[in-house]
Amino acid sequence: MRAAKLPGGGTTDRVHLWYTPRMSVATILLLAQEAGAESSTAVTWFMPGKGVLVVALVVVVVAVLGSILWARAGHSIVVRKIAGLDAVDEAVGRATEMGRPILFVPGIQDMDNIQTVAGITILSKVAKTAAEYDADIEVPNTRSLVMTSAREAVHAAYLSAGRTDSYNPDRIYYVSDEQFAFVAYTSGLMARKRPAACFYFGCFFAESLILAENGNAIGAIQIAGTAETTQLPFFVASCDYTLIGEEFFAASAYLSGEPDQLGTLLGQDIIKAVVWVMIAVVTVVATIAAVTGSAGVTQFITDLRISMGGG
Repeated sequence: MRAAKLPGGGTTDRVHLWYTPRMSVATILLLAQEAGAESSTAVTWFMPGKGVLVVALVVVVVAVLGSILWARAGHSIVVRKIAGLDAVDEAVGRATEMGRPILFVPGIQDMDNIQTVAGITILSKVAKTAAEYDADIEVPNTRSLVMTSAREAVHAAYLSAGRTDSYNPDRIYYVSDEQFAFVAYTSGLMARKRPAACFYFGCFFAESLILAENGNAIGAIQIAGTAETTQLPFFVASCDYTLIGEEFFAASAYLSGEPDQLGTLLGQDIIKAVVWVMIAVVTVVATIAAVTGSAGVTQFITDLRISMGGG
């Protein structure tokens, strides 16, 4: 950073002004004014060569907001069937027929994890179906805040189904923050109460296979969903239905049918389609540049990569 020497050995730069007691007030004010003028000339609003990123931002905003407005206008947005969510009624109905409870595990992370939020959203749907079928649902938790959110979601679901008299907050409780202490309790619960339907939606780690294997051992119908790619193979191998990747996060829009959520989902798909087209176009252009050796095309690819933040 460039600095100017002051009388008495001090310096001034764009941020700090050092002075000595021998300096006059007028000198201090003059130097401060010069430092401020120098710093103001260095301020820029946009980085040169980043115009492509601005265009990308505009495309994203227009796609999402336009899709939301499209959905609010009453246009139909079709979402493909997600077998795991369609099987919720079947699983809850089976538990009702067998007279056994339903187990729902919303992961082992706190509410600051987006997977937990998505899990609580699905819990609302499961709880409402359980209330309509008059089935018992049990929700053990590893975090107190998740327990509170789960209680609110289940209570709202029972209220929506007109069965508030059947709501029991004691079935939604905190167990332990410790991963394997929670798994040990939940495994024992499954062995004792033998739930007919088990749902695992949230963030899971090593406990995923333990829970799913115990549920499989008692003959429960199991539906799971997580964004942890390292745990998906265990759920796929042990559960009847598994929501993979974006299916898990699209579940809230799929279940609620709200225009804003469906519009956001459509906007994201439009952005993905645009990205796919861009990748295909750039791939073709880069191939042409490599085959023909055209300097102009090669320079275009280089400038595009730099504008997107590449080297």
